[in-house]
Amino acid sequence: MTTKPRIKLPDSAKAGEVIEVKTLISHVMETGQRKDNAGKTIPRNIIHTFTAKYAGKDVFTAKLAPVTSSNPLISFFMKVPGPGEFEFSWTGDENFSVVEKMPLKVG
Repeated sequence: MTTKPRIKLPDSAKAGEVIEVKTLISHVMETGQRKDNAGKTIPRNIIHTFTAKYAGKDVFTAKLAPVTSSNPLISFFMKVPGPGEFEFSWTGDENFSVVEKMPLKVG
């Protein structure tokens, strides 16, 4: 099941301004080290890569590890170069892939 991520951007920004971008996605982030009630290892299932692009260029990348908690919140700052659209992507185990696009109003 894929859940639509939450993304928080400012309502608008000016070229040259530094903004904070926040994302939150629902995911179990199972480490692969826990056991179920029958004693069998629960397979690893994590988001391992998050990438943010703006106007087609990478602006932020994070490599996540099994120690990352469920429903990872990722926040970063960036300087707005001008008008554009964000493309956020989360990639993980078990063919997990979510891509979300969101424009930024630049004035």
